[in-house]
Amino acid sequence: MEFKIGVIAGDGIGPEIVAEARKVLDRVGSVYGHTFHYEEILMGGCSIDATGVPLTEEAIAAAKASDAVLMGSIGGNTATSPWYQLPPDRRPEAGLLRLRKELNLFANLRPAYLYDELRAACPLRDEIIGDGFDMMIMRELTGGLYFGERRTEAVDGVMTATDTLTYSENEIRRIAKRGFDIARKRRKKVTSVDKANVLDSSRLWRKIVEEVAADYPDVAYEHMLVDNCAMQLVKDPKQFDVILTENMFGDILSDEASMVTGSIGMLSSASLNDTKFGLYEPSGGSAPDIAGKGIANPIATILSAAMLLRYSFDLDAEADAVEAAVKQVLKDGCRTIDIMPQEGSAGQPVTQVGTAQMGDLICSHIGA
Repeated sequence: MEFKIGVIAGDGIGPEIVAEARKVLDRVGSVYGHTFHYEEILMGGCSIDATGVPLTEEAIAAAKASDAVLMGSIGGNTATSPWYQLPPDRRPEAGLLRLRKELNLFANLRPAYLYDELRAACPLRDEIIGDGFDMMIMRELTGGLYFGERRTEAVDGVMTATDTLTYSENEIRRIAKRGFDIARKRRKKVTSVDKANVLDSSRLWRKIVEEVAADYPDVAYEHMLVDNCAMQLVKDPKQFDVILTENMFGDILSDEASMVTGSIGMLSSASLNDTKFGLYEPSGGSAPDIAGKGIANPIATILSAAMLLRYSFDLDAEADAVEAAVKQVLKDGCRTIDIMPQEGSAGQPVTQVGTAQMGDLICSHIGA
């Protein structure tokens, strides 16, 4: 089979980690008889440098013409990069927000899974970790505070900033349905996270989630306030199956979940629309401080490529092979610097490897 993949390498470590994901995809194609055609798409700081804007109309058209999009990371150092001297609507992240909206990528899936081999990298105590945890954070991605009206103005001589949080029942219903559908394929439990004791948007969120839940009698569900959820993620993460939540809460909670797994470099993500089209990216940032050093962890990007195979191309066996290869490399004791155990930690001997070597090792276990 042949597929067209739009590739947004982005900024910072983005080109390095995307290169390893492409290497893995090419290995999958070789073993399973597929051909992946790639089209380079500029977005973020590199697009600002080349075109003056973070996302061009041509880039949007190229993404829409692809079967799926694989992305690295965008942005730079907010304190020193000239990109962040530009107006907010011309900064790198504005390109990503616009792309999500243009492609209608309303459903963001962020799995957080603790590999047994990385228990030493998990900051939680063994009695909390237990036999591990495996959750899916389902984040609404095109509504809420990030897409509401915003302005900064003088009010009675005082500079005042306003950000508007808006959700419609249709936006809530479609992400809730996707969350319950995913839960039905997992352990059949949804935890809907909101701030219904304070926010009108959260009270509507809770009402619509309850209506959707009625259509899924086989799926258990509960409501949880976001501050409690943040505590529960470090107190008892194994209680969660699917966490369903709005845009800003999902942004924060998924980053917290990534650190509970040991490193944000392990957390993949998929952003999907109403079809099989999706944008796949690691959940971490562009890490400009380590760009070009060959030490970035490419596993989250490689696992994002596995999600691309599974959700956009329906290549479940191929996705399974990539995920199994990642597990085997970790079992073999290979680690990038971010997941190396602390000095003096007990456990199996481990070897530190660089970005490209990690990609090569994972490839070696696909079709072996």
